[in-house]
Amino acid sequence: MSTYSVASANFRRFWFGQTLSQFGTRIGTLGLSVTAVGLLDADTRQVGVLAAASTVCYLVIGLPAGAWVDRMLKRRTMMGAALTRCLAILVVPVLWLTGDLRIEVLYAVAVAVGVVSVFFDVACQSYVPVLVPEEDIGAANARLEATAQVSALGGPAVAGLLMRAVSAPVVMLVDALAYLVSFLSLGVTRDGERGPAPEAGGARGHLMADIGEGLRFVRDQPVIRRLAVSMGVSNFFATLVSTLVPVLVMRTIGFDSFALGLIMTCGAAGGVVGALLAPRARRRFSAGAVMSCGLIVAALFTVANPLAAAVSPHGKVLAGAVLLVGEFGLTAGALLFNVTQVSLRQALCPKHLLGRMNASVRFVVWGSMPVAALVAGWLGSAIGVVGALWVGVVGSVATVLPILTVDRVMAAASAAPKTPEPKAVR
Repeated sequence: MSTYSVASANFRRFWFGQTLSQFGTRIGTLGLSVTAVGLLDADTRQVGVLAAASTVCYLVIGLPAGAWVDRMLKRRTMMGAALTRCLAILVVPVLWLTGDLRIEVLYAVAVAVGVVSVFFDVACQSYVPVLVPEEDIGAANARLEATAQVSALGGPAVAGLLMRAVSAPVVMLVDALAYLVSFLSLGVTRDGERGPAPEAGGARGHLMADIGEGLRFVRDQPVIRRLAVSMGVSNFFATLVSTLVPVLVMRTIGFDSFALGLIMTCGAAGGVVGALLAPRARRRFSAGAVMSCGLIVAALFTVANPLAAAVSPHGKVLAGAVLLVGEFGLTAGALLFNVTQVSLRQALCPKHLLGRMNASVRFVVWGSMPVAALVAGWLGSAIGVVGALWVGVVGSVATVLPILTVDRVMAAASAAPKTPEPKAVR
């Protein structure tokens, strides 16, 4: 077990590096969307394909990535991913300056960044229990999520302001710089991680056996199984909505890229509130109650997106206010849920299975996102952007159903006789 706590300078170095990584991701996501919609005149279908390109990697390589991450040192994996993302993002401003930027290039960059992000994200979630003691895992996750939202506060706002002075592809240089600083920060982080023992996790020489072990753990662990189903449904409808938000804001309502960044910034402010409230709420209420509340709040505030379109004829200021409030509440609820579920999964999983467990969950959760992005593009063309957003609202309400019994399942597990392998349930 690591001797570093959340109060140590070592954890702060890791924390800083992850914050910069999140900052870069927020700028890059907005930059790619604005480049596609504003400069390359992408239609709704192309916007859907672009969103799918950035997440399809979780469906294609998510499972083997977990097995590979369990075989590698987590910090070095994150460093390699951060540097690769920096180089991939640089392609956009370079080709824009030479006049060769096309929508197909954005697709390729989104895929490349997405592939290495799979490894970064799986390694990061598996690294926290390595870096800090078990009693600090919840606090570490809360700090990481809170500062991720602080980065999201600054990221879209800075990107939106810069895009008023320079083109969106040039703003991508800030994204690349953030990934570079993240790489350097991780380089000075220290931990006690060693390479996995050959016997840890069973037949380590066989990739499919490792993948199967992670999938079986998720399938057989009743709480994590319910979380995976809930998050898979949630991410599907959240992606459907988020894919169409740039089109709603910039075309249907008529705001510019700065307004889009401001709306996303307000959402990040809600995320900070949700992340900070999560540890306090968890001390007073059960995990199931906190997570259910978070999902319900997020679903209710999703209504703000189609509602903003309905009120926009009465004034863009009113529509903008509705969007700001909606993004704030939606993200606050989502983070209240997310901080709680991440800490719960980490506590319920043996350390040698963390990479594969996280990858298996993300295969389900993030694997639904490219499908949702394509569906968003198709629905937006077939029934209109506003109609498609209402579909997202209705679907979001169903996300809470799989976790309504989590507390009862955990209580039953605690009351059951102890088994020879207590790692699966704390």
